[in-house]
Amino acid sequence: MVWKPHVTVAAIIEREGRFLLVEEETGQGLQFNQPAGHFEENEDLIAAVKREVLEETAWQFAPEHVVAIQVWRKNPAEPTFLRVCFSGTCYDHNPNQPLDTGIVGTHWLKREHLACQPSRMRSPLVLLSIDQYLSGQRYSLSLLQTFFDHE
Repeated sequence: MVWKPHVTVAAIIEREGRFLLVEEETGQGLQFNQPAGHFEENEDLIAAVKREVLEETAWQFAPEHVVAIQVWRKNPAEPTFLRVCFSGTCYDHNPNQPLDTGIVGTHWLKREHLACQPSRMRSPLVLLSIDQYLSGQRYSLSLLQTFFDHE
């Protein structure tokens, strides 16, 4: 068997000191996460994060920076995730758009509110990514390059 990590994307979206998070159903109950999801075939990472934000929040997302590229595994029996975390802004919300399966709502929450509820985080990367963003950690989107051969 060939080992492969799950490649995911996530978005840090801040407005007036509050962060856009999704509340989603998990095996551990309702938890908070950044809008995030799996990288799909035939898309680049920027297209993936735009799609995931739209599907999970009904907001259009304009990525501006890469905040971090993270590798995480909950324990040796669980899958490993390679997560590319972006920051950017949202525009053009469609409140009538149904959200992805498992998403029960979206919330604009302060960091302090999240820090008081560590058991409600989908992973430790939720708060860590916010802290990396707040510390000013940003990398140019030009770091990411995609090369598809279309013959």
